[in-house]
Order: sequence, then structure tokens, then C-alpha cells
Amino acid sequence: MRGLALFGSVLAALGVAGAARAQDEAGFQSYLQDVRGRAIAQGVRPAAADQVLAGLTYNQRVVDLDRSQPGGNPANPTNTASPPFAPYLRRHVDAARISQGRSKYLAERGHLARIEAQTGVPESIMVAIWGHETNYGRVMGNFDLPRSIATLAYEGRRRSLFEGELIAMMEMVDRGVPRSQLTGSWAGAMGGPQFLPSVYLRLARDGDGDGRTDIWNSDADTLASIGNYFYQAGWRRGQPWGLAVSLPAGFDRSSVANRLISPRCPRVFARQSAWRTIREWRALGLLSQGKPWPADDVQATMIEPDGPGQTAYLLTGNYRVILDYNCSNFYALSVGLLADAIES
Repeated sequence: MRGLALFGSVLAALGVAGAARAQDEAGFQSYLQDVRGRAIAQGVRPAAADQVLAGLTYNQRVVDLDRSQPGGNPANPTNTASPPFAPYLRRHVDAARISQGRSKYLAERGHLARIEAQTGVPESIMVAIWGHETNYGRVMGNFDLPRSIATLAYEGRRRSLFEGELIAMMEMVDRGVPRSQLTGSWAGAMGGPQFLPSVYLRLARDGDGDGRTDIWNSDADTLASIGNYFYQAGWRRGQPWGLAVSLPAGFDRSSVANRLISPRCPRVFARQSAWRTIREWRALGLLSQGKPWPADDVQATMIEPDGPGQTAYLLTGNYRVILDYNCSNFYALSVGLLADAIES
């Protein structure tokens, strides 16, 4: 009798779960029709909207992945505690990624030189972003983007973001991007640069002159799009991202402490010092670890990602542009160091 009771409980539980899934799906389909109407009101052709939305079903796996992402501590948004940078650097700027980056750098020099001339963004920075985002186009994600983004919009935690991206995908199809091309990461990033759809619409560029902007299959389009992103974000021509430095014994860190709280990515910026000119940093006794110094009047902040006594870095305004792409000190430092290794 106990076994029968247990079996009945399992069936009942499955029935509740099934009913919940059915309710989610019904609500999801109703939501898609609402979004369709809003997209058409914004100028998307009905046929393009229907191509994107046809056959979509709710994807619980995407919701689970989104909810499993690490979050910040709202009670202490400026907590600067962080694991050491060195293990991350070893994983992301390893011999294989450097070697492959140099190969891509040489293979794409024709396109890269033209893009750098137009934008001022160094060839090696474009290649390093490509390497970090998708391992030079090898890992771009295979999720169906309309299904993923529609699910995240319906789930509601970040509806304003993802509903806008869903409508942006309809605009992409309206402009001629094949519906079948819309694949990428579970969170909506796509192609070699891992752009969101709205970023694709604003910043993706045709780098090979074939009249299409294909960041999935064209390396030249990927690099031109990355270069345009950095140009539009304010990259300063001729200025490095930063350089590794050594601090003198007894260096007074309190004299350069950052006492401002950034409204954006507060933990990231809290780990950096106050701004000083290169002239001022040199006067404080900092020594370059081999890279040429920027001009004396260039402003820079300082970070010690592995703590006092380890390598420190001076970071120019161009480092902030890398952070605009992905607001993580470890990411931005690794991009800069990979770029340096690729062109060395």
C-alpha cells in the first residue's frame, strides 16, 4: 500500500509540473503576439515578425542558465574582494590562443590595416577581442536566438532588455538577415564579435565589400564590426591600453586611492586608483616592465590585480573602452595582454 501511495504522489507531482509547463507555454504564446503587435507598430513588416516568431516555444533551460549566473551583493556594491588574476590570465592568454591569434593577425592583415587606418583601433586589439569572445570564430554558440531571447523576455526579470533585443532581431530579418542565421549564445550574443541584435543593427559593418554584414561567416566583417564598436566607444588613436609596471618599495597606495563610486560597474572601477598623468606616475617611482611609456600628459589609473608586491598596470582611457565591451577587469587586462603578445 505504501508503494501505491508513493506512486500516486509521483503521478500527482508530474501532473502539477505538466500543468505548470502548459501554463507557461500558453502565457508565452500570448506574450509573443503582444510583442508582434509592438514590433509592427515600430515599423517591422508583419512577414519579418512572423519569420522570427513562428514555431517558438518556451525554453526552461535558458531561464535556468540565466538564474544560475553569479550576482552582486547589493548590500556592498563596492566590495573589491576578488580572486587572483594570474590563474585567469594563464587560461585566457595561453600559448595556443597567442599562436592562433598571430596566425589570424597575419592572415587578415589586408583587412586589419584598412580598418585601423579608418578607426584608429590597433589591429592586435581587434584580433584579441575576437580571440576572447569566440576563440577566433570557433565557438559562437548554437542556441536558436529568437527562442532564447523571447523566453528571457517573457520570464520578465530583464524584460525591457530582452524584448528590445527580440524586436531588434525582427528588424535584422526585415533588413535581409536570414532567419536561419540567428544562432548564438543562450543570452543572445551572436557571431564572431558576440554582438546582441541591437548592437548588430547599430555597429556591425561589411568588411569584405560583398554588400552583406555577415558576422557569422566573414572574418573581415567580424573584425570591421569590432573596430567600429571601439571607434564609436571613443578609442583614442595612437594611445596604448596600458602597460605593466613595478612599484617602488614603500609605495604609499593611500596617496592614489580612488574615493569615487562609479554608477556603472562599481566593483570594477573601485579596484582602480585615482587618475594621474604618466608624468606624475613616473615621479612616484613607477617603472615600466618593458613597454614604452605613453606621452607624459596621458591620464592613467593603476590596478594591482594580484595584490601588492605583484605586477601592477597603468590603464589609459582606452582600457575603459575595452571595459565598455565587457565590464570586467580580468577580461580587459587579458585582452590588452593578448594583443601585446600577438603583435610582439
